[in-house]
Amino acid sequence: MTETSPPPLAGLKVLDIATLFAGPSAATLMADFGADVIKVEHPRKPDPARTHGHAKDGHGLWWKVLGRNKRAMTLNLSQAEGRDVFLRLVADADVVIENFRPGTLERWGLGYDVLSEINPRLVLTRVTGFGQFGPRSTEPAFGTIAEAMSGFAHSTGQPDGPPTLPPLALADNISGLAATIATLMALRGRDATGRGQVVDLAIIEPILSMLGSQLTVFDQLGIVTQRAGNRSENNAPRNTYKTADGDWVAISTSAHTIAERVLRLVGRDDLTREPWFGDGHQRAQHADVLDEAVGSWILQRPTEVVVQEFAKAEAALAVVNDMSRVIVDEQYNAIGAIATVEDEDLGPVRMPNVMFRLSEQPGAIRHTGRGHGADTAAVLAELGFASDEIEKLRDSGAV
Repeated sequence: MTETSPPPLAGLKVLDIATLFAGPSAATLMADFGADVIKVEHPRKPDPARTHGHAKDGHGLWWKVLGRNKRAMTLNLSQAEGRDVFLRLVADADVVIENFRPGTLERWGLGYDVLSEINPRLVLTRVTGFGQFGPRSTEPAFGTIAEAMSGFAHSTGQPDGPPTLPPLALADNISGLAATIATLMALRGRDATGRGQVVDLAIIEPILSMLGSQLTVFDQLGIVTQRAGNRSENNAPRNTYKTADGDWVAISTSAHTIAERVLRLVGRDDLTREPWFGDGHQRAQHADVLDEAVGSWILQRPTEVVVQEFAKAEAALAVVNDMSRVIVDEQYNAIGAIATVEDEDLGPVRMPNVMFRLSEQPGAIRHTGRGHGADTAAVLAELGFASDEIEKLRDSGAV
């Protein structure tokens, strides 16, 4: 790699007019790898993500991550002057990412028919709760709704407990990854056809795909996956286990050879000779005896010894970390998964780095999330607006 190698998405212009998490997280990933992402927000109603979660000195910390590498401008898309400015932005854009309810852009005179007439190469990525059509398409939805509707919550939690929702924007972030993939596919298609297209992604879809074979298992066998806590119906031992220090560790034995190593390590080689041991699904049906064997061994030993012994046995184990441990974890830091970024409001801020490494054209965090409308004047100037014209737009409430 040379120092002058441009990132892979350099030259792409992305207009992020979405709010909260699914659509904007797709834009963040593209920005991490060089796309010029312009975050467009309403002049008087900033993206609610700015105030989600914890804040320091009045600055939302989630926004510092989600808004990173984006230029921030304000624009009232429902106002005629704002619409005209947006169409000028669209003229040389590659992607627009939006998550309004179906029909909203069309009502503002910004449907894909209008946008593509101005720029036939434009890709419009539409990320909504339920998609662009169907009986629920116009209803409001968030990731929580997708986690419930998809079957994820039903199959998550303790067997004798309620369905469990994740304490994070899981469906949104999975949808953000899917939206990134879909957008890049549409751009690749544009390379062949010369024309853009519409990406229609419903947040209820990607998380359904993440459930693997559950739907097909029900279709073919009539089996509904039930809550199993930290266990798996596909293999055992697979659980979290308490150490003598009071820490928790997690192990997985998806591979049969790993299961054998674990049982030898804990002194229960006899269990590996049981007729059911060679099949992961059958092992799962004997999880009680396997968990007792593994759990009792781990409970008698301090965490450091457990980690060392599992490493010697070449068996898969990890301490269940909280963020105080993640931030100093040797492996995370060795691969550069945690970045320190200088923030204009807070000084040095640590956050998750770009989520993978390219050998020749790596991504990078150039700056944290910018203030509301911080780059409005600069973006308008690039479009050819003079300073007095920018002031008039501000006075009118268009920006």
